Amino acid sequence: MATTTKALFRGAATTTTTTTLYTVPTTNTLTIVTNIVVTNTASSAATFTITLDGTDLFTTTAIAANSVAMFDMKQVLAANATPKTIKGGASATTVNFHIAGVEVA
Repeated sequence: MATTTKALFRGAATTTTTTTLYTVPTTNTLTIVTNIVVTNTASSAATFTITLDGTDLFTTTAIAANSVAMFDMKQVLAANATPKTIKGGASATTVNFHIAGVEVA
């Protein structure tokens, strides 16, 4: 089995609604989310939401102005007939996500 460490998503959040940030690539792939970093580059507070395969991990969670929040974890997303996804959104486009993990295929 090949193991690939990678950035699963890196970029600005969309506002108003959550969007798909990452989808497990194939039915023969297992993805392990190892950490999530959320930054807010604005001079005012914001909120963010992240779900892993439909389960809320953070729901309208506050992040202070000009700050960083880091979360270490080991969450497994196994591909099957229904694609597993990571979704996210925020109250402002100044919120950025960096989601790292490992794909095992």
